[in-house]
Amino acid sequence: MRLVIAAVGRPRDPALAAAVTAYQERAARYWPLDVIEVRDEPARGARPTVVRDREGARLLDRLAGVRFVVCERDGQRRTSEEFAEWLHSIRESGRDVAFVIGGAFGLAESVTAAAWRRMSLAPWTLPHEVARLVLAEQIYRAGTIVRGEPYHK
Repeated sequence: MRLVIAAVGRPRDPALAAAVTAYQERAARYWPLDVIEVRDEPARGARPTVVRDREGARLLDRLAGVRFVVCERDGQRRTSEEFAEWLHSIRESGRDVAFVIGGAFGLAESVTAAAWRRMSLAPWTLPHEVARLVLAEQIYRAGTIVRGEPYHK
């Protein structure tokens, strides 16, 4: 089983980028983890739907043949413990799964429609760079929960 974090763009703030990288590296100690970044679409003068559609096409191209979960505010909510149990069951099934985070304007309908599942990281709208940090931290936390380590209190 392989986990993939697929995201539009890279964190622009150096401190945030460092935090995302740190949690992705920590998470990789527990789960085989790959990161896919697709180029974000320049938004100047473009309608949000055009931006989402172009970014969505890039995501779908990179995720061909992989079942994936889109991270959206209105997706299914899980506690950290439920998320850990769910990831553990995916590992036991041996199937790969990707978690997809859209860009500044969110995800294209084509991406959401093709998703295996929809998951919420929070009931709020998060900046996509912060959503990536939250996801990486929760994947790491899930690994510590599954192994019974003291990080999760």
